[in-house]
Amino acid sequence: MAKEKTHIHWYPGHIAKAERQLKEKLNLVDVIIEVRDSRIPLSSSYANIKKLLGDKPRLLLLNKADLTDKNELKKWVEYLKQTTGCPVIITEAKGAKDLNAVVKTAVELSEPKIQALMAKGLLRRPARAMVVGMPNVGKSSIINKLTKSSKTKIGAKAGVTRQQQWVRINPKLDLLDTPGIIPTKQDNQEQAVKLAFVSSVSENAYSPEPVAKALLEMLKENEFVKDYYKTDDLTLENIALKRNWIIKGEQPDTERTAIYVLKDFREGRMGLFILDEMPQ
Repeated sequence: MAKEKTHIHWYPGHIAKAERQLKEKLNLVDVIIEVRDSRIPLSSSYANIKKLLGDKPRLLLLNKADLTDKNELKKWVEYLKQTTGCPVIITEAKGAKDLNAVVKTAVELSEPKIQALMAKGLLRRPARAMVVGMPNVGKSSIINKLTKSSKTKIGAKAGVTRQQQWVRINPKLDLLDTPGIIPTKQDNQEQAVKLAFVSSVSENAYSPEPVAKALLEMLKENEFVKDYYKTDDLTLENIALKRNWIIKGEQPDTERTAIYVLKDFREGRMGLFILDEMPQ
């Protein structure tokens, strides 16, 4: 797998811009709703998240839970609660049964800030929240689900900003309707490859074949995956031959196979996994 690690390329200029834009938004809110991908609950987090967010209270959402092993995910919820000190809620890409808990917890986390403002003689106002996370972890779908129940756009806020749009979720919570994108700034290439598995890295930053090879290497002992591809030797070449994807010279079409392997994983067809290992 070491050979493939060099295939994820980062763009420092984009990262600096994303960090600056995120910090501007952070100044507007009382509470952060951080979304992670349940399939990589550690790798979809930012190494310097505390430094980036400062002392803002934070709620963790493990999203896309429908693509993971539920029993393993429960263990991760407990682990993250203990190691981050943050409340953790499991959410899915579809359905909205988890949203009441998200709203309730966000309001509770904001209360100390609201109380501090009231102690200074200001009137009580709704808590202000924003959704943050790495690319493609499902931030927009969370915002859409939260705002679907309340289409009360309250526009720019006096004393906050003229550019940002807010939605009143309920009388106690206002939500910034644009997500904060945590930049995928990584020094760890193993983490970078996992982000590529779940589309948190732009396709311009890697080639599908080495990334798909790395995924198959990680899952090579999994019986469900072997059964899905009908081969005990999980290589792009074998999978291509099984599917009769052949190019000129009777060679297996590994490029096409790589694209489909990544798609199979991303859509949960080859099985439900959590690819991070829980630290001891």
